[in-house]
Amino acid sequence: MSYQKGKKMKQDKLNDLERQIKEEYSNILGIQIIQNQETVYEKYFHDANVQSRIHIYSVTKSIVSILIGIAIDKGMIQGVDQKVLDFFEGYKIKRNEKTIQKITLKDIITMTAPYKYKHAPYKKYFTSEDWVKSSLDLLGGKQEVGKFRYIPLLGLDLLSGILVQSTAQPVIDFANENLFIPLQIEPLKSITFHSKEEQFAFYKSLYNNGWVADPKGVNTAGWGLCLSAQDMAKIGQLYLNEGRWKNSQIVSSKWVKESTQKHSYWEERDLNYGYLWWLGHDNDHGYAAMGDGGNIIYVNPNLKLVVAIASSFIPKPKDRIEFIKHSIEPIFNEAI
Repeated sequence: MSYQKGKKMKQDKLNDLERQIKEEYSNILGIQIIQNQETVYEKYFHDANVQSRIHIYSVTKSIVSILIGIAIDKGMIQGVDQKVLDFFEGYKIKRNEKTIQKITLKDIITMTAPYKYKHAPYKKYFTSEDWVKSSLDLLGGKQEVGKFRYIPLLGLDLLSGILVQSTAQPVIDFANENLFIPLQIEPLKSITFHSKEEQFAFYKSLYNNGWVADPKGVNTAGWGLCLSAQDMAKIGQLYLNEGRWKNSQIVSSKWVKESTQKHSYWEERDLNYGYLWWLGHDNDHGYAAMGDGGNIIYVNPNLKLVVAIASSFIPKPKDRIEFIKHSIEPIFNEAI
């Protein structure tokens, strides 16, 4: 097959992909695909553009995992086996409460820590003045340590508190200095809500330049970060490069490998989990950061492929991994 003919065939497949996005994935706002460190597809929909920064929901968790890794690399955190209470020496636990004393940083980032709620008390959380303290109050209980329990939001701000305590910096400053600016991602500002209306407007906006923080100014760990599709793709490429960006080691290759290995398992949904990263079951060693609405940073090391998809929120979006596996990877799994 000639080069020109192969190139036309690939372009035809990309055109088909674009039609599929418009017809079946109506909430996708932006998509960037990188292969072999080159952008091979980039497109925006529904009034979004390259400048659009949207709330990426739980993709935030994987960014926080990177920050934890950087803090460990710098010796600010001893390691993942450090006890959570080591970072909050002034916190008073209730009498005879032993479970919380056993919980480590690793338990938090592998979703194997127990929490004292069956149904998340969102109203209490959002009206609290201190979301880290609220998270500490929820930690522990009667469930066993080591059993997977996915926590979408409440409790993970412990990680923000740990970063603040260990780095002596606001999370956003540490992130800007050690991750975003080195990746040439525009520095972020903290966002605080003063009303429900502000919060709901934030969820819908295409131009949020920031990261949600509680009333005390501590940024969230399980949600609240805003990035563009290009920003997300850079994060994926950083991990595909084993923590290197251009000539700088942003986060150690050891942390990248460790955080994208299986450490826990969600039996109910047959999903493997690393350090706040979702892991594939197949032989490509793929992994992903995933958030509500279908926001995703997907990395396939075998294909040297990164797929970043920024999406507006809808309930029960179509499976993005299935979309990538069936509609994107085959295009880039064939030589031109």
